[in-house]
Amino acid sequence: MTVAKSPQFTSFEAYLSTDPSDLPEGRYEYWDGELVELMTESLFNNGVANRLMLLLVAAGIPWDLIQPHCCEIEVKGRPRTRIPDLVVLEDIHLTLMAKRATLTTKMPPPALLVEVVSPGSESSTNYKRDYEDKAQQYAAINALEYWLIDPDRAVVLVGTLVDGKYQFEVFRGDALIISPTFPSLNLTAAAVLMAKR
Repeated sequence: MTVAKSPQFTSFEAYLSTDPSDLPEGRYEYWDGELVELMTESLFNNGVANRLMLLLVAAGIPWDLIQPHCCEIEVKGRPRTRIPDLVVLEDIHLTLMAKRATLTTKMPPPALLVEVVSPGSESSTNYKRDYEDKAQQYAAINALEYWLIDPDRAVVLVGTLVDGKYQFEVFRGDALIISPTFPSLNLTAAAVLMAKR
């Protein structure tokens, strides 16, 4: 991660009240008064998130509620913001976020947060960030469902919030993904992982 050449913010509230036109272009997380630029995703990981978006639209979820790679989420801890690979919003968010694509903790939680896990062993930074850090931060904002799409391990994990923590169910191959939030989905793990075209 590199620190962006952007203004220092006196507080997180000052950052949230900054007009989007006064912020640098690109994808950043807010860390202790500074914006830290996110690394570029691989084309494969971007493709997985974009494919999931198309599959969700085909399953009947309105396209404008599905936001890949662009929706900033306020979380607790460090960093104070995250940009998931894909977010499914609720209708109310379209009005609340009309001026800035930032979902704050004062708003209702999103319907679904999705991360596509980058390659790495279970001791890697990538693994810890997605499986542990983000899971804790997303649970703390009461996001009811969190998916981890892990191409390296060929699994889709669907996390459901129970007593403040995610309980994950693992889906592989041709197993139909069971989503409590979207029970009518007819998606397999293989389709989401792009194992079958």
